[in-house]
Amino acid sequence: MSVVGLGKLGAPLSAVLASRGFTVIGLDVSKVLVDALNAGRMPIVEPQLNELIAANKSRLSATMDPNEAIEKSDASFVIVPTPSDSTGFFSNRFVLQAMGSLGKALRAKRGYHMVVITSTVMPGTTGGEIKAALEAASGRKVGPDLGLCYNPEFIALGSVVRDMLFPDSILIGESDAKAGDMLQTIYLQMCEKKPPVQRMNFINAELTKISVNTYVTTKISYANMLADICDRLPGSDVDVVTKALGADTRIGAKYLKGAMGYGGPCFPRDNVAFAALARKIGARADVAEATDRINNHQIDRLSDLVAKLAMAGTRIALLGLSYKPQTPVVEESHSVKLAAKLADAGYVVAVHDPLAQDAAIAVLGDKVVGASSVERVVRDCDLLIVATGWPDYKEIDPAWCKRDGQRLTVLDLWRTLPAQKFTDVADVLYLGAGR
Repeated sequence: MSVVGLGKLGAPLSAVLASRGFTVIGLDVSKVLVDALNAGRMPIVEPQLNELIAANKSRLSATMDPNEAIEKSDASFVIVPTPSDSTGFFSNRFVLQAMGSLGKALRAKRGYHMVVITSTVMPGTTGGEIKAALEAASGRKVGPDLGLCYNPEFIALGSVVRDMLFPDSILIGESDAKAGDMLQTIYLQMCEKKPPVQRMNFINAELTKISVNTYVTTKISYANMLADICDRLPGSDVDVVTKALGADTRIGAKYLKGAMGYGGPCFPRDNVAFAALARKIGARADVAEATDRINNHQIDRLSDLVAKLAMAGTRIALLGLSYKPQTPVVEESHSVKLAAKLADAGYVVAVHDPLAQDAAIAVLGDKVVGASSVERVVRDCDLLIVATGWPDYKEIDPAWCKRDGQRLTVLDLWRTLPAQKFTDVADVLYLGAGR
């Protein structure tokens, strides 16, 4: 196998394939990433990744030479960035560059080769410009000697390795049965269990990918809408309501928790892309657009809540800056957006995160102050906000919250702290708890 792109998803895919017995060669334009994989340790923060690389180093290598990657593999997984453009669509420029380099290398190779597009792309592009670019560069037609599949991953940063080993299902958009059969065989060997495999044409697979994420974001925004309503209804509790909703098999419990809005490198942009696609083809995507509006509203909702709890000038400690636990990624992080909004409103904001603090401060600049420790920032604040549910914060000592002559207010956005543990020293407030 060859894996084209050794970033946050490509490196784990390489390691997982190697762990399941495949010989894998990674291909990247970055010498740093290539040298790192060859040395047996990647500069990527992801649970289990480097342990898996170290344990399977004999089956892992990397190169900057497309010819070497093609020569040493029968299938190439392309997992390069597809950044959003000004219209909200995903740009294929890096995918097309990969098609050019792989295609040129295929000219010198005899026999069958399969190219798998794992990067998320817009509906209509795998069978359109991507296929055309691969055929033009390789001098081959997709068919008996050249397979092409669209096979996006359904994973979350912070659990990529686990999600790849234990997926709910496998999605394959195939050029033909031969390519689909080959890819299905690879996955049935790669996955720890035997997940259902959904096989279809390119455009259905492309639409399925962004539809899944758009549906999930709808559930998140719905739960946050309920939390906002419960905040205004004395006696109501969003957790009680969502638990009852989730017990209905037509709805399900996953992603149904009233808390902060969604962020990260996938959910926000997939929702925008879905709506942009609908507008372009003359369809309506009101649900996706409303989901996005509700999500963007969460920052105003939270800053308004803070304004009711503390005056401008108050010292605020904001814990958690990554868009979710177990990752240093701050892309579209609501914690970072909230920190910026509070600082602009005149609050003194000190921030802490186990992994993402430096990345967040690089975005926020001198608007905030980085904390040297959780204990220090908690002891020094007048209002404490737990904004990302890192397990580390469950260990906060109530003694750090003691204040002379007054009680500390804690706004716990993810119900991370057990309120009863802090009864003597602080008022722990949860979202959607009918105040």
